[in-house]
Amino acid sequence: MEQYFSATQKMEREVMFPSLLRGVFPQQEGTDPDEGGHCDLYERYQHLKAIKPMVEKGLASVTDQAQSGNAADGSCEDADSTDAQLQERLSHHLAGLQQVLTHLTRDTNALTRRYSQILEQISPSEGQPSW
Repeated sequence: MEQYFSATQKMEREVMFPSLLRGVFPQQEGTDPDEGGHCDLYERYQHLKAIKPMVEKGLASVTDQAQSGNAADGSCEDADSTDAQLQERLSHHLAGLQQVLTHLTRDTNALTRRYSQILEQISPSEGQPSW
């Protein structure tokens, strides 16, 4: 989760002009070519920015539910029978969440790298005269 938030914060810091990503399509490196179809990096950037608040909100709501769930009392018999099921379900969902966050982190890092490449192509390098 920390890697995902770190990658999105870096993307938000570095991508100062998202419009530069219009008409630029993902490179093979770090992205799945079959995924996203005809989506350019600008659309992907907008999508990644829209997902971040949902992840943050989801994380906060899970924390809130866990705190309110601890206050509720259940019978011992019900608790014993459902503990195994809850652990299995939690494990399954955490594995799925980990896959999604890994995928989003990879896409975010790839987009940030591509944006940096675009900026390097636009601006002259520091070692060369600009006349």
